[in-house]
Amino acid sequence: MASSSNSPNLIVITGFGPYRNYFVNSSIEAVKELAKLGLGDNIHLKILELPVKYSEVEKKIKWIWTELKPQLSVHVGMMSSSKAIALEQCGRNNGYMEKDLSGAHPQGGCCLLEGPERIESALNMKGVCKNISWPGVHVIHSRDAGRYLCEYTYYISLYYGSRKAIFIHVPPLSRIITAGLLGQVLQIIIQEVLRQLNHQ
Repeated sequence: MASSSNSPNLIVITGFGPYRNYFVNSSIEAVKELAKLGLGDNIHLKILELPVKYSEVEKKIKWIWTELKPQLSVHVGMMSSSKAIALEQCGRNNGYMEKDLSGAHPQGGCCLLEGPERIESALNMKGVCKNISWPGVHVIHSRDAGRYLCEYTYYISLYYGSRKAIFIHVPPLSRIITAGLLGQVLQIIIQEVLRQLNHQ
């Protein structure tokens, strides 16, 4: 688990690189747009792109929590079948049998061989969802992040980050859903999460 001496004003935000026939992944493009907007004068952002590979994700997430020690880690992934933004509540340990871009999956199909079956975020994402409104954008609460790289990333981060992590699923880019729009919605979601975190 992460050290308790976290960096109070550091927020790490990750998105994913190219995935199958999506040469431009909406998650990292949205994160780049968010970086331009920022989260406020006193918040330092660290942006990272994650490859769609289990072993690389595990290394990077461990590094985030052992070396950077952020106040919060925000992970953004693309859900190709959705037109909504989904705020994920938890990560599950088992059922990861779909292979990544290198043709591998975690040993035994689980994130951590001796890890708990499910880890809930310390943040109430349903509460966050109720406070988010943006014209033309549907924001929903979810408890199923898909048992692939997205949920794997979330579980590993919740474990090493003592549950101080969130995961946001975004739809693919389109004429209506632009990277700029997603960046703006990410900004208000994360600002709401930080308000909640600061009152814990």
